[in-house]
Amino acid sequence: MRQPHFRRVRLERLSQTEVADAAARFRGEPRTDVPGGDEERAAELHRVTGGNPLLLRALLEERQEQAGPAHGGPFARAVSTCLHRSGPAVTAVARAVAVLDEPGSASRIAQLLEFGQSTVDRALSALDACGVLDGVTFRHPAGRAAVLEAAGPGGRAELHRRAARVLRRAWSPATAVAGHLLAAAADDRRLGTLGAASEDIDVLRDAAEDLLAGNDAHRAMRLLELADDSCADERQRQAVRIRSAQVAWRFDPAAAERQAGTLLEAARSGHLDESWTQAVSELLVMQGRVADADALRPGPQAADRDASVVDAVVDRGAEAAERLLESARLTDAGLARTAQAVRSLICSEHPERAVTWSGKILQEAHLCQAPGWAAVFSSLQAEALLRTGDVRGAHARATAALEELPDGYGGTFAYAPAAVVIRACLAMGREGDAAAYAERQVPPRLMSSLHGLGYLRARGMYQLAAGRPQAALVDFSEVGRLMERWNVDRPAYLPWRTDAAEALLRLGRARQAEKLVLQQLAHPDARMPWTRGVSLRLRALAGGAQQRVAVLGQAVAELQRSGDRLEAARAMADLGRALQADGSTARKASTLRAAWNQAKECGAAGVCKEILPDALAQDRDRDPDPGQARSASEPVGTPTEARLSASEQRVASLAAQGLTNREISAKLYLTVSTVEQHLTKVYRKLQISCRGDLPMDLELGSAGSVRH
Repeated sequence: MRQPHFRRVRLERLSQTEVADAAARFRGEPRTDVPGGDEERAAELHRVTGGNPLLLRALLEERQEQAGPAHGGPFARAVSTCLHRSGPAVTAVARAVAVLDEPGSASRIAQLLEFGQSTVDRALSALDACGVLDGVTFRHPAGRAAVLEAAGPGGRAELHRRAARVLRRAWSPATAVAGHLLAAAADDRRLGTLGAASEDIDVLRDAAEDLLAGNDAHRAMRLLELADDSCADERQRQAVRIRSAQVAWRFDPAAAERQAGTLLEAARSGHLDESWTQAVSELLVMQGRVADADALRPGPQAADRDASVVDAVVDRGAEAAERLLESARLTDAGLARTAQAVRSLICSEHPERAVTWSGKILQEAHLCQAPGWAAVFSSLQAEALLRTGDVRGAHARATAALEELPDGYGGTFAYAPAAVVIRACLAMGREGDAAAYAERQVPPRLMSSLHGLGYLRARGMYQLAAGRPQAALVDFSEVGRLMERWNVDRPAYLPWRTDAAEALLRLGRARQAEKLVLQQLAHPDARMPWTRGVSLRLRALAGGAQQRVAVLGQAVAELQRSGDRLEAARAMADLGRALQADGSTARKASTLRAAWNQAKECGAAGVCKEILPDALAQDRDRDPDPGQARSASEPVGTPTEARLSASEQRVASLAAQGLTNREISAKLYLTVSTVEQHLTKVYRKLQISCRGDLPMDLELGSAGSVRH
């Protein structure tokens, strides 16, 4: 090169036409024989290699074996060779471009590397000239991957941390900054070192909130986990962990349970900051751990253990619950309050409203791409449907809730929808399907939550159906023991006494059963129609025969008022059997038939079989279309020729409930004389002599039209 005749000849990159010629020669075929797609292929080869012969040959070699450049293949090695020949400054700039991975960032590259702008510009020109870059962008992802690979985990981690600082100074979106911190943490884990610095925690938390606003909960959790790993301040770590537990409910309630358990231990050991106790309490409520949640509640209620979370649910009432739901949005922090409001509706006199509201919130959960939330409100809707007597709907929604949970789910929440599945299967006469859920091994931690109590109750019902009343009594008694221990003994929430009374009756211990029922009737919750109805039914069965018909009549009326059609059908069936024992055979037949029809409308084939064992098969034989509607004015079991008018049926239904003629006249705005005339016609059409012989199904037929 020092000789006087030496002259440097600069070789330019190949043009697209020259690339096409080179590709044809590489394949050993004349250019003219190349098919019609030659120009397009040549353009693609030129775009990827920039006309660099070294890169072109490597790419052609690689395309002989596979579709395109691969990690560590000839093309990637050729890119590394180009950088090695260009010197350390060019290599450093190439690595900065690879880390930033965005166009038009020459000034940011200078800040990241702390290079002068002229040095960066020269390096970028060299990288563009050798075909590695097109401006400030890699021509192919394989080239960028090769540069990052050559930097090694330590070098990449440092570059990503520097990039995060540069972007943060430039007020870039928090998600962009956090992306670099996550990448640095991934490389740090390979080296066994710490992730983000403590000053990065706020960036990670802000980025997590941005991702949550876009319903990207999984990436948000990765950011929060990195923040947790990097926290040096304990109070800050607690805030991050609480947020992580809230977010985890979106897709993995079991993970949320584990994190809430860790926070509870911190509270018990005195290491939880008091400002976080309310948030942790709400997390525990979502787990059903109401005793632990009540113990954490801050403020004046902390010393008042007479007011529990369950008290708040039961005593809220339908109107207050709906007001809360109308103003609430489905959020991580508000999940517990929203779920409690829906449960308040389930416990109220209007469980059908819980069906509607849970359906609306379920749609919102799906829009948020939050399967965990969807599981919660599917389960609540299943409970509401079961509470109204829609057995098939309850089974479908509870099954859907279980399907929303991750595979291999190991949390306690799954036992809530499982309990609904058991009860629905029993009502439908599918004891084998119920057994698949009821005979599972129960984890000990389940017995620290309301989910466990609901499951124990369902399992007890399965034991009763399987002919094991003693085992059922054990389960029901354990429910009662835990409810009393946790100070949540509310029959409107879980009527364990009447459950246990039913088991005791099967064991022939009527006196003990009656004692439990009387205790439940003495409870303030017995003022509520559903609690009073189920209590009166068992009171009639456990007590003497003299008042059985009257008490069962009251039970039917209360259960109809509560909206629970299936429990009302059970009470009507008991009333029919009591009427038979009392000698009223005509009313017995019509009442049993009314109970059977109502159970059938609920989809409860198992209950139908209990009421009239042979009627279901006969009904199927007689009615090939069981879904065909019957006239609303035609009482069940009443002959067609004795069909009552709408006015007669309204009067008769109120008379069947025990109202006097004067009370009926006031309720329907009729004269007493008109009421008497209607009743006379009713007696003649039904071929009965007095109001005591009126069939109970008259009340069913028009209950909706006379209730105010």
